[in-house]
Amino acid sequence: MESKPKFKPNPESRLMDQVREVLRYYHYAYKTEQSYTSWVLQYVKFYGGKTHPRDMGKTEVERFLSFLAEKRNVAAATQKQALNALVFLYRKVLDIDLGPGIAPTRTKRRRNLPTVLTRKEVEGLLGQMKGKHALMAKLLYGCGLRLMECVRLRIKDVDFGQGRIFIRSPKGGRDRTVILPETIKRELQEQVSSVVALHKADLGRGFGGVYLPAAIGRKYPNAAKETAWQYVFPAKQMSRDPRSGETRRHHVLESGLQKAVKRALTLAKIHKKAGCHTLRHSFATHLLESGTNIRVVQELMGHADVKTTEIYTHVMKTDVDAVKSPLDTLS
Repeated sequence: MESKPKFKPNPESRLMDQVREVLRYYHYAYKTEQSYTSWVLQYVKFYGGKTHPRDMGKTEVERFLSFLAEKRNVAAATQKQALNALVFLYRKVLDIDLGPGIAPTRTKRRRNLPTVLTRKEVEGLLGQMKGKHALMAKLLYGCGLRLMECVRLRIKDVDFGQGRIFIRSPKGGRDRTVILPETIKRELQEQVSSVVALHKADLGRGFGGVYLPAAIGRKYPNAAKETAWQYVFPAKQMSRDPRSGETRRHHVLESGLQKAVKRALTLAKIHKKAGCHTLRHSFATHLLESGTNIRVVQELMGHADVKTTEIYTHVMKTDVDAVKSPLDTLS
């Protein structure tokens, strides 16, 4: 069986146009496209902007990555992201082999304990929110969703009959099922009903399409206009897709919920370094405190390794609460 020929971008195009062409050919997410193109630009500018990457190689890549660790003090995940972008550039765009293991100065990976809210603090936070953002925050805490999992939720993935929400193609690629809290079922049903009405109006105006993963779009060409594929939290206005050029209704921007949570933290007088992801951390921690088996929590969180879930055991309210500080025993 012959292997599929390697895709080659237009050699007459500028470097960044070639990078985007290859990213889109392989159907990388738009956020990944933005990230990778940014790192390629930074790499080129690091060497003065005059030397083409094809005239550089492993040594220059290692030097750039070492600079990120030593001078810019980036996190280990950020350095790895930059490495992935440059490996993509050389391997997929320039068709150049960088050779065996790239070995820059590595950023030390620190295992920070997650910030967790108490149940009372969660109640206070949610009490300061209203409308769609309040519902989204309840999903983050009540289901342990990541921010983008909530924002990208589609109607077809909410099963009111079974009381389940299906998370498709999340970070790490592990699909999972979470429990739909009873307390927000009615509110979520009302939200879905409003989306159905909005979608009907969009169809009446000749629109109504929604973004679909490339493979789904090819297999089911009419799915983009089906109600089931619409986002549970659609944007107020339609917009032009920067890649396809189509005008359609995307999901809401994540920044809106982020700002709403930050504002609610201030109003609730919660003085912790917290945000949307803190609600996911709190979900896991509170389940463990309630006696839920850690393996069950691992599945609900979508962790590949239980060791990732175990970090929440370090921030649980345990018997430590019963211990008195020696300072308090002084007369």
